[in-house]
Amino acid sequence: MGQVAWKALFLSLFDYKTEKYVIAKNKKVGILYRVVQLSILAYLVGWVFVVKKGYQDTDTSLQSSVITKLKGVAFTNTSELGERLWDVADYVIPPQGESVFFVMTNLIVTPNQRQDTCPESTSIPDALCDKDMDCVEGAAVVAGNGVKTGRCLKDRDSTRGTCEILAWCPVEKRSKPKKPLLGSAENFTVYIKNSIRFPKFKFSKMNVLATDNESYLKTCRYSQEHPYCPIFVLGNIVRWAGGNFQEMALEGGVIGIQIEWNCDLDKAPSECNPHYSFSRLDNKSAETSISSGYNFRWVQSRAQCSSSLPGSGLALMGAGAFFCDLVLLYLIKKSNFYRGKKYEEVKSCSRKSLSSPTLNGNQSPDQLDGL
Repeated sequence: MGQVAWKALFLSLFDYKTEKYVIAKNKKVGILYRVVQLSILAYLVGWVFVVKKGYQDTDTSLQSSVITKLKGVAFTNTSELGERLWDVADYVIPPQGESVFFVMTNLIVTPNQRQDTCPESTSIPDALCDKDMDCVEGAAVVAGNGVKTGRCLKDRDSTRGTCEILAWCPVEKRSKPKKPLLGSAENFTVYIKNSIRFPKFKFSKMNVLATDNESYLKTCRYSQEHPYCPIFVLGNIVRWAGGNFQEMALEGGVIGIQIEWNCDLDKAPSECNPHYSFSRLDNKSAETSISSGYNFRWVQSRAQCSSSLPGSGLALMGAGAFFCDLVLLYLIKKSNFYRGKKYEEVKSCSRKSLSSPTLNGNQSPDQLDGL
């Protein structure tokens, strides 16, 4: 018995299967097949193609560069500095940065400073002393302005004093300014040139209008009417970020400028446009404000681009036929009948064995002799 089974298994390896199409005149299964087809078609068209755009290929490996240049001149007249003209070399500190630009809007002036010995500020805890032994000579003042000389300096009527230090004297005042020195920086402008390239699609573009008019960049300002003018007014940037320039210029802040390119290359290149968003990145509380006088510090660009590719979702249409085959062959009452019609075993036979009715009623035994 075992040998017969193994022999049958071995011989089955040489069987050949070919498709046989059976038209089942069953209205229920036919209606189910069309409903499944329409459902899959609606999913492909509505969700995959229209909503998710699954027929497109996406390139997120953006190559981008950002160049910034500030312009603006301010005039101040103060008791500490007198009359002074401020240009880019004075208020852009440091002059260079990767995707960053700085604008100094305020400063604390301590006139007539020179390297000398003087009392440390009373607001420095490590500088408070009762006697000279509290001021170790040569030790740096923690969070202070200089190095201790070994002397404790006291006022006549005071029991406590501060350590004498070697530093830039007199030490810097700790009082906060009441208004920003460069409040007029609100009208300064920054030129932001952003060049992008999608290497996968070999597509490049800039946020600068291609024009032969040489005066365009000298007169334009960015707005919804001029999206390809890369000249931004600092006051507008702060306002778009939800802040007030004069308040932020007093103690500083951080503004993030994001340039987003989301391009569909199925459309014309003119439809690929930059979109700007502005946000304040630091804590707006004056008590926790960061470095005084610096109020712009981060420029970032990112992009996503798509290009049309043939979709493979139509292969799902075959799932409808597979599902209906399961219903027809295994789930309905006459499944055995349909299964017998779909799967038929054909063997090579002799003439004697073909005395029974022919396959379709038309062939004679002589015609089947070559099977």
